[in-house]
Amino acid sequence: MQSQDVAPRPTSPHAAQEQTVDVEQAEAALVEHYPRLVRLAYLTLPPSLGRNRRVVTAHALTQRALPRGRTAGSRVPAQATGRERNPGYAYVRLQVIRTALEAGLPLRRKAWPKRSQLPPLLPQVWGLRLFPRSGGADELALDQRLSALSSPARAAYVLRGLEKLPDPAIRTLLLEAGADDPGAALAEADAVSTQQYPLLASPEFDPCSLHARPTDLMRRRQHTKAALAATAAVVVCGALLGLPGEGWGPDGAAAPPYARNPAAQAALDPGRLTTAAATAWRATGRSDFSTWPARGDLTRDKALLRRALAVWARPGESVQVSVTLGTPAGAPPGPPQLLYAGKVDNLRVVLLHDGLRIARYAESLDDTGVAALDLSRVDGATGAGASALVLGRADGNVRYLTAPWVRAAAVRDLAKASGEVRALALSADGTTAPFASPAAGTGECRSWDVLQLTEATGRTRLLTDLAEVMPAQLTVGRPSSAPGRDASAAPATWAPFACSLAAVRSQGVRTVNAWQFARQPLPDGSGTADWVCTRTETWRGAGTRTLTQLNTPAGAYITAAGDEVPACGPADPHVLAAGPWKSATGDSYLLAAGAKDTVSIEVTGGVSGSAPGNLLAVPAKQGVEAELKGVLANGREVSGLQPAGRAVQ
Repeated sequence: MQSQDVAPRPTSPHAAQEQTVDVEQAEAALVEHYPRLVRLAYLTLPPSLGRNRRVVTAHALTQRALPRGRTAGSRVPAQATGRERNPGYAYVRLQVIRTALEAGLPLRRKAWPKRSQLPPLLPQVWGLRLFPRSGGADELALDQRLSALSSPARAAYVLRGLEKLPDPAIRTLLLEAGADDPGAALAEADAVSTQQYPLLASPEFDPCSLHARPTDLMRRRQHTKAALAATAAVVVCGALLGLPGEGWGPDGAAAPPYARNPAAQAALDPGRLTTAAATAWRATGRSDFSTWPARGDLTRDKALLRRALAVWARPGESVQVSVTLGTPAGAPPGPPQLLYAGKVDNLRVVLLHDGLRIARYAESLDDTGVAALDLSRVDGATGAGASALVLGRADGNVRYLTAPWVRAAAVRDLAKASGEVRALALSADGTTAPFASPAAGTGECRSWDVLQLTEATGRTRLLTDLAEVMPAQLTVGRPSSAPGRDASAAPATWAPFACSLAAVRSQGVRTVNAWQFARQPLPDGSGTADWVCTRTETWRGAGTRTLTQLNTPAGAYITAAGDEVPACGPADPHVLAAGPWKSATGDSYLLAAGAKDTVSIEVTGGVSGSAPGNLLAVPAKQGVEAELKGVLANGREVSGLQPAGRAVQ
């Protein structure tokens, strides 16, 4: 039996370089790259363990990857570069992959199980189930494809996608980790598309960023009661004998926990789902979800609807649950409204509405037992807020279900002011054709495709996918209590700042407004710069974010930001901001601007200056700190939004 202190010698001709690794070196590598190593273990472990045990086991295997002795031998593949040239990292990564492969081996009657095949002793979390944050349909589909691979093939795919190792280095690493046939594992990994590599870095597969849910509380309570029954009987009987009589319990007339009641049972009965008539939106004049008819080819599939309702009420361990910030979880209070039930790409999808939330249930067509549940808050949704829902995402694309009052759909690249509008096929039941989703984009942002809808009234809406069931509406113009103009009315305002929308993904965003509040001549006479304020509003009210951005001939950049501030919003349609700018000759300036009703601006601190009106430009060294103050036409003083780090860069 080989000792775990020394990595076995490879028989491959590749990567024959051995280096000595001490405990301190391995520990430093493990601490520095701990999230990455845990992700490698989580993705390699068999999905049959369940998400909670996979998380705990991944942490346990990674924490046990240090050498048992003071030093250990480690082989670094000859093709490895960068981080892989660190022998400490190479050693702990090898140990993680080796033990993760062992955990996937079947238990044998005539052999003692390996430690990695047993539930880990540490870490342990009592009373809670832990699982990574749920992703979209793309991540669900990838997880299903990986679950069909063998453990060595999963390890090969992950080493290719996350570690960027070449096949010879992977073959050597798998051989050292104990894989019987690394070549077959690499060939099996070829069955999964390389285009899915970026998804391996998504929160769906991050065991260090976790959701927590209680375990089966009833079973836990029953076990506890059974263990204490003998001693508790004496105490309870004595207490009952001493009571003066019956009376109200601490919960009054409320039913015991988990008791059945008519409202709860009705909410789980697919026969009691409510639906709207196809012409309800015309008859009532309302443009909200209550007037959406039930659409899709599976609206009569009672078994599917029953599963969707049951999972909504009691999601099991195999369900990937995603709840938008500020959205209450739990079952619907009564029979919800059915909006859609049908096949979408490789999934069966059900959309339900309970007046407060949209629930999206998705399960695979091959009945693997894996399902996803997304809950998004939509209270008060009307007009643009109720004009489309995400049906599914697959292969980097998104598909929507549109409102019954939508007559046409198109795709617009928000990052191009003069970009053409491309027609998008719209089926009879309101389902759009798929197109590229910016929510799934990784790397450098060069485009931002958004959905443009044309309603029966002729009004257009511009919506963007921000990795949630509810798309966010994009508007332009000075903020006011009335709804903003749709962004399609002035696409040039949004074009320089489209990619900044990536910063508000998965935040429960309802609308994002862009307001060009000033245009400033540059001090060197090389042109003008546009000041734009973008403000994010959420469905929950809290979580607003205001950014001021400066668009110069050389490019656009963020100058200041504020969370939970009224500036640039309906409650306070004023804004004052400053930002650094450097001319082509190398001269540095501090530029500042306010809205048109600003009558003077003053800057103090590391640089000082003042100017009448709503524009200011003063020479300033890089890195100085400055305080900004403005005066409005009504005499009110306003402060400037703070730049990142409060420094002029």
